[in-house]
Amino acid sequence: MVDLGGINVTTINEIAAMANVSRTTVSRVLNNSGYVSEDARTKILKVIEETGYVPSQQAKSLRTKKTKVIGVILPTIKTETSGRLVAGMDEVLAQEGYQILLANTNHEKHKEIEFINLLKVRQVDGIILAATNVNDELLEKISQLNIPFVAIGQEFDGVTNVLFDDYNAARDMTRLLIDKGHSRIGFIGVDESDRAVGYLRKKAFLDEMKQAKITVEDAWVQKGVFNIESGYEAVARMFKDSLELPTAVFAVTDRLAVGAMRYLNQYHFKIPEDIAIAGVGASEMSKYVTPPLTTIDYLNEAAGREAAQLLINKITENHKGKEKVVLSYRLLERDSV
Repeated sequence: MVDLGGINVTTINEIAAMANVSRTTVSRVLNNSGYVSEDARTKILKVIEETGYVPSQQAKSLRTKKTKVIGVILPTIKTETSGRLVAGMDEVLAQEGYQILLANTNHEKHKEIEFINLLKVRQVDGIILAATNVNDELLEKISQLNIPFVAIGQEFDGVTNVLFDDYNAARDMTRLLIDKGHSRIGFIGVDESDRAVGYLRKKAFLDEMKQAKITVEDAWVQKGVFNIESGYEAVARMFKDSLELPTAVFAVTDRLAVGAMRYLNQYHFKIPEDIAIAGVGASEMSKYVTPPLTTIDYLNEAAGREAAQLLINKITENHKGKEKVVLSYRLLERDSV
């Protein structure tokens, strides 16, 4: 028994001596591996209970070369989307004995590289990245990784991806607005360097409008960032610069949509009688704004579970190949349209 500043720590050798078994037998019980007779197992477990022995995770990591830690890199930790993703991941990872180490890039793409380097130094067993965008520097860094890796939300060549069906979801939402009788539809997007949210959702909107043979005025297409204030400002610009006001606005996130609703309420537009509003994300607030916001639910918990399970498969079964999972979505039609 080793004394560390007054704290008595039982070693695995002492457990073996107390139970009158070999060190290997104790190790098999602790790791639940190999054959151990019921009599020996009972003795060992009794000694463990009496001594309060807890295996050293650091020693175990050195022995197994596994830390049981997964690094998760997120573009922000402030949104419900991130929280739901992590909740789904944790549901799967915790069952397998893994802990999550979170890294928040705050939508700064250089931090993605920094955190990948940091997590590699920390010797995590795997990395899940919800990237802000796809760029050459990040692609090169990922290609050099020798750590199990899964990307979520953005598609990267040569790795396992868990993706949302951004294009079809945005087309469906645009089609819903057209089917409601709208031909003047405004659009609030984000920078197209974000391929999923910025590029694909905008392309889907424009493609659906083109298929319906509906002209889109330049001023009806505005760009914001990922917050409510930006949605407010985007609609303000849209209304200031438009030759004719739109009768509907499709925003690529719920936060942008709620910002647009705030502007419309401030200037006494009725929703949806004067202008319909739609978003993406199925955030909790989307249910409680007035009127409740029409939105798209990407089932983020399921995405987190899927990414975590794919990563565990890579770690435990040494899966090397690239896999691509595209998740389903639900269009939630509410009173805002």
